[in-house]
Amino acid sequence: MRKILLLSVMLCMAEALHAQTAKNFIDQPYIEVTGAADTLVMPDEIYIHINLSEKDTKDKVSLETLENQMADALKSLDIDLAKDLVVKDIASNFKVYLLKGRDVLKSKQYVLKVKDAETAAKVFMKLEDLGISNTSIDHVDISNKSQINRMLLSQAAADAYANAVALTDPLHQKIGKAIEISSVNPGLLLPRTYSNALSEVVVTGYGSKKSSALAEPVPDVSFKKISMTAAVAAKFILQ
Repeated sequence: MRKILLLSVMLCMAEALHAQTAKNFIDQPYIEVTGAADTLVMPDEIYIHINLSEKDTKDKVSLETLENQMADALKSLDIDLAKDLVVKDIASNFKVYLLKGRDVLKSKQYVLKVKDAETAAKVFMKLEDLGISNTSIDHVDISNKSQINRMLLSQAAADAYANAVALTDPLHQKIGKAIEISSVNPGLLLPRTYSNALSEVVVTGYGSKKSSALAEPVPDVSFKKISMTAAVAAKFILQ
């Protein structure tokens, strides 16, 4: 019985001490501010959707031949097929079209990743030469977005401190240690795949050709930079 009573007293003392500590923390004079940082980043992961279909060739070229031609064309651009070319829908590797009274026509969809707009333009041109015109930009992304986001969080924290100093200097007070800091939006301004950035993709001269004596022009493909932002909220002791 004495042990139980002693334990109860100790628990009550611990709770009282915790409450006093919390009260002391709240009673401290502090300033609460926010800080923000942003930047524009050019996407370096561009995903191209490629649809190969025997139907597009009016059944004159087999799907297997189209695949081999596409592979050779992409290799000529120094693209690593094993790393950057994947079947879009592995579950349905081949889609078969059954047409009454006609042969079976097959199709297959791929997604190709390239690192810049210039390479994407060359891919469009190569595939167009092969008669593979059912291509489009699937989505774009940024490879090092986590690293950039951490950098922005650091800049946002520094901005919060600068805002605190700007508010307290006219009052002849100094900023002490931060007693609380949190990320307001610990992510990116846009979705991970940045699909809405596709409205900023511009393609000009696609499919245009000069005379055989001149080099074929490369389509002009450009992307608008993607906006990334970070913000923090912080509380600093007032001295």
